[in-house]
Amino acid sequence: MAKRITYSANFKKKVALAALKENKTLSDLAQEFKIHPAQIVKWKSQAIEGLEDVFEDKRKKKKESDPDIEAVYAQLGKTQSQLEFLKKKTGIEY
Repeated sequence: MAKRITYSANFKKKVALAALKENKTLSDLAQEFKIHPAQIVKWKSQAIEGLEDVFEDKRKKKKESDPDIEAVYAQLGKTQSQLEFLKKKTGIEY
């Protein structure tokens, strides 16, 4: 059984950049780097998708990661009303 080959990130970068330049055909690149053409297509598409993260504004990303404050307050209000209801029904005072 053949052993699975793992490639370094640097090698993948070289292959993806060569594919993005489009100076050579896919089969030429496959022969040059000794990998399957489908692998080149996959790494090229991953590189294109990853470019979006490179140019994304980091300041906006922090703000988007904060939880929705209105949703948190709504959940808190709902929980407090449920607690009051249960206190009345059980007759327990805290």
